[in-house]
Amino acid sequence: MKKIIYSLTIIVLLISCSNPAPYGEPQVNPLEIQKSFMDWWTYHYNNVMLSRDFVGLDANSKEISKQEFLKALGDGGFIPIRLKSTNEEKFYYQLFKIETSSDTSIQATIAQESFTTLQNFKKEGTPFPKFSYKDLDGNLITNENLKGKIVVVKCWFIHCVACIAEFPQVNAMVAKYKNRKDIVFISLAEDSPEQLRAFLIKRPLLYSTVPNLKTYMNTTLQINGFPTHFIVNKQGVIEKVTSNYHDLEVALDKVSKIN
Repeated sequence: MKKIIYSLTIIVLLISCSNPAPYGEPQVNPLEIQKSFMDWWTYHYNNVMLSRDFVGLDANSKEISKQEFLKALGDGGFIPIRLKSTNEEKFYYQLFKIETSSDTSIQATIAQESFTTLQNFKKEGTPFPKFSYKDLDGNLITNENLKGKIVVVKCWFIHCVACIAEFPQVNAMVAKYKNRKDIVFISLAEDSPEQLRAFLIKRPLLYSTVPNLKTYMNTTLQINGFPTHFIVNKQGVIEKVTSNYHDLEVALDKVSKIN
């Protein structure tokens, strides 16, 4: 009997060793990173992107859905930390409790970001709302004439500093896909045609731009912040909604390969 138990123990150990967890320790010390808002924000901005695809773990290292993860962050009391991983293409984030001594701005920032990300995430997998508007060149753009194409949509307005700051990156993305006739880039702006034409002379945007869409973006698309980007697949279904052009780039690369 002792030999049998010993053999079973060896087998269990071998299985455990051959199938290690795909993630390891936190990238940073969760307690230390909370001591300064700027230290936390620098880490968070460069390492944690909640709108991209990831595997979420609760405070007890149990895998939970992305929606559960974002809801827990929105409810307050946790910060997300990325875990070290042997798989560079997969992201693992875990919830860690916020210390009572931490800067209250950390919790407030996380709550706002996770709320926006959760609302965006809920739009994914749904049809892009009815659309029929003319761009600055007078071209009519509709759901129907966009079918069969991957559509990248940027929502913005002239006085949005973050919207303008990413122009070089999104323009580079347009240039990258210039030979893909099945990928189109459309920007929806709040401003009037006159304002946009004057502005875009100085700060060119390589998207087809549709003016006067403040009501459409706020009411129909229910935008929670600017900029917001949508990727719509060839069937007219929303694949990704993000406020981060880094995530946009990653998501478009993925969608462009499977569509």
